[in-house]
Amino acid sequence: MGIADSVLDLIGDTPLVRLKRMSEEYGLTSLLTMKLEAANPGGSAKDRPALEMVLRAEADGLLHPGGTIVEPTSGNTGVGLAIVAAQRGYRCVFVVTDKVSPEKVDLLRAYGAEVVVCPVAVPPDHPDSYYSTAERLVTEIPGAYRPNQYANPANPQAHTLTTGPEIWRQTDGRVTHFVAGAGTCGTLTGTARYLKAQNPDVRIVAADPRGSVYSGGSGRPYLVEGVGEDFFPAAWDPSLIDEVIEVSDRDSFLMARRISRTEGILTGGSGGMAVAAALQVARRCGPDDVIVVLNPDSGRGYLSRVFNDTWMATHGFLGESDGPTLAEVLAHRPDRSPLLYVNPAHTARDAIAVMQREAVSQLPVCKNEPPFATAEVVGAVHELELMAGAHQDRSVLDRPVAELMGPRLPTIGVGQLAVHATRLLEQHPAVLVLADGRPSTVVTRADMLTYFSHTSRG
Repeated sequence: MGIADSVLDLIGDTPLVRLKRMSEEYGLTSLLTMKLEAANPGGSAKDRPALEMVLRAEADGLLHPGGTIVEPTSGNTGVGLAIVAAQRGYRCVFVVTDKVSPEKVDLLRAYGAEVVVCPVAVPPDHPDSYYSTAERLVTEIPGAYRPNQYANPANPQAHTLTTGPEIWRQTDGRVTHFVAGAGTCGTLTGTARYLKAQNPDVRIVAADPRGSVYSGGSGRPYLVEGVGEDFFPAAWDPSLIDEVIEVSDRDSFLMARRISRTEGILTGGSGGMAVAAALQVARRCGPDDVIVVLNPDSGRGYLSRVFNDTWMATHGFLGESDGPTLAEVLAHRPDRSPLLYVNPAHTARDAIAVMQREAVSQLPVCKNEPPFATAEVVGAVHELELMAGAHQDRSVLDRPVAELMGPRLPTIGVGQLAVHATRLLEQHPAVLVLADGRPSTVVTRADMLTYFSHTSRG
């Protein structure tokens, strides 16, 4: 009978489908196809390495009956490990960043896993980073084992053993290009290793979020989940990669929405990123080329973000159309100033100097250097509070703003209606404007008055 012995036997053998309508829309002559990894039991490509890493750990004596699996994960690897753990009797503790969507956290808990949420806006060696937190938990929990998908050779090996052969078989060996997101690089390099062993001319293309190290960034800031890195993991092998294509958050999210509505394939931001890169490749190719783009998971884990119009608008990815927008307000400003800010370690005296030089009355306080993630905006300083503090004690001027700052400014997307900004400015002296998911400038009451003055003429 066609009955699997367990859900683990259903991992792999995912379908390959032509992106027919997208190909017609872009006038492609090449064959553009998508590998649908959401067909795995856990809904993502990460089921493959999850199973391989656990089996390898058992064989090597690193994971024993009744043990605990501890892993930092964006969600999908955790789901895969949780499924394997449920079948093989292990406890799971997963560490995620606060960038991960609520649906993913809820999903991990639905499988019985414990989830620890850590801040994303800290470096990897910080005690509160999700890497450091996972290492601490491994030492604290008896019988704990960390698969460490970033360094575990079983991660890419899973794709060498399964994903690569499947693609080769499904395309009858005609595949010419393989496109996938670069995260831990297990999927990318493991599949590449098999395909290039069959045909060294197969081109391997890494799709990477703008800001990630693979495309020359520092590892920050970007909002696409599950791809990109701020370091080079062990599985990264540049000798296997023919091209890296950088894709912005905006293009990734809008492409995800477009695929879902054009092809009927619900994909997340990382899938949108991979397709955006694959389309760049496909437009350069001819009728003999077969492009396989790997869609790592489903869009169901991103309904509150990528597919939520309000979230997209408030982060500056979508515009509203029922009236004048904040972008029109900013267009009437005498200058289009970049984001003015101070770092937490700057003194109050430094902040006052910026305020006086730029003729502003408040400044966001931001960690690191621009461009910033919204999570890196940690507060704000206002001239009124600084004046009051200095009046009572002049030594306040030489204290770091981290000790003096107030709450963060409220945020608004650049494409949202101007009326929303007006309502926020009734309660706050300034509002932080987000464009493409990043802080871009500050809008004030004076900006709104300038806009009203210009648009009331004639």
